[in-house]
Amino acid sequence: MPKPDNFMKMNDLHSQWKKEYKAPFSGWDFSYLNGRWSLEYPPWNYEKQVKQHIKKSKSLLDIGTGGGEFLASLAPLPVHTRATEAWKPNVAIAKAKLEPMGVKVMEIDEKGRLPYSDGEFDTIIDRHAYFTPAEIFRVLRPGGIFLTQQVGGSNLQDFAEAFDTNTPYKHLTFNYYKQELQGAGFKLIKAEEWRGKQEFKDIGAIVYYIKATPWQAPGFDVDKNMPQLDELQHKLDAGEKLIYTQIRFLYQAEKPC
Repeated sequence: MPKPDNFMKMNDLHSQWKKEYKAPFSGWDFSYLNGRWSLEYPPWNYEKQVKQHIKKSKSLLDIGTGGGEFLASLAPLPVHTRATEAWKPNVAIAKAKLEPMGVKVMEIDEKGRLPYSDGEFDTIIDRHAYFTPAEIFRVLRPGGIFLTQQVGGSNLQDFAEAFDTNTPYKHLTFNYYKQELQGAGFKLIKAEEWRGKQEFKDIGAIVYYIKATPWQAPGFDVDKNMPQLDELQHKLDAGEKLIYTQIRFLYQAEKPC
């Protein structure tokens, strides 16, 4: 039986974790977790590579812009820049951020046809959003570049296992994306894979992270998963670090002339 002081501590933590789950989250802004987690980053610097390409571009499309934070950070943008977003809560946020910059944001169905003309864009970018290779190929001009960083389907699988579940997209492997792009007609200029660490410093940060990215622990519920959260807290109390495995892919694909 736990000591009274430990019992009170855990009760306080349980209440705090429930509050963390209710904390607001919008766009793709994880600043709430500043100082409470740490992430390693791939060696290729996706942002730098995108900036190099858009300097030479007259038209740009951002697939899955989220809240528009990343695209806005790339300014100055080509005169003809457009963005899509499939998650409805993000659409208004993205419009508020990007449309004053002259970027029209379109809400789309992830699996639907893109609302753009054939060969409309010099460059298309996509950071972590679902894409349909044939549609990307269609709206890209001959000689145009598609540059995407994707999250591996087994990303944070060890994290999911801590909650007795699995990541739901394991078919999204490095070779899967390569084959999809080549099958659509693209010439692959670059294809890289990376694994790195993601560490959580407290359990409340984990709860908030799952609230923002529920696919990382499908079916999670604070009350239902309290035993797993308690177990992770005990690991922290024992001096263990809560470190999990990130997986990222980078592809640069060209539409042949």
